[in-house]
Amino acid sequence: MMRVLLVDDQDLVRAGFRMILSVESDIEVVGEAADGEKAVELALQLRPDVVLMDVQMPGMDGITATQKIVAADAGKVIILTTFDRDDYLFESLGAGASGFLLKNTAPEDLVEAIQVVHSGHALLAPEVTRRVIKRFTGGGERVYRPDLIADLTEREREVLGLIARGLTNTEIANQLYVGEATVKTHVSRVLLKLGLRDRVQAVVFAYECGLVTPGDDLAG
Repeated sequence: MMRVLLVDDQDLVRAGFRMILSVESDIEVVGEAADGEKAVELALQLRPDVVLMDVQMPGMDGITATQKIVAADAGKVIILTTFDRDDYLFESLGAGASGFLLKNTAPEDLVEAIQVVHSGHALLAPEVTRRVIKRFTGGGERVYRPDLIADLTEREREVLGLIARGLTNTEIANQLYVGEATVKTHVSRVLLKLGLRDRVQAVVFAYECGLVTPGDDLAG
């Protein structure tokens, strides 16, 4: 059972998230908070597995609350915001957030994000993947290093390329005509073989080694 804390200053938004998650047999909403200060208090008290965190709230904002929760090892944080802004994105990652999604994310993608983050990986909305690439890979010329991915199978290289284009596990499964469980296995093996922490690092790696290049079509 994955225990989730909802943090948003709008009652209706929290109610919507609670309704989406209530139908999942492996997810339990253990608490709600309307501001960052209360979120930190509840996280320390309840020790949720995942915190769904809004950014703009009265009093303590979501980014400050994320810093405190992560520093206390009181839960992994997914930032959820209506504001598609670079400063929120990179401040969230700098604060230790494990995920960044927009509130227009489909319900099934929200559930998948919680599962991915709970399993120890990071996840970014496809809409913001390109900006992460630009920030972390810079604009310089890159040299293709086939030796770095020599241990990957052809299918694993294919999956890595699709991750780098911002596709979710569901989208990868649809494109490759395989089950989501198979995709998750491939993703885990790619990260393990390459010594990468999460999908964000996988995106950067794929661009740095030349597996994909700026200008390739991205999802979103």
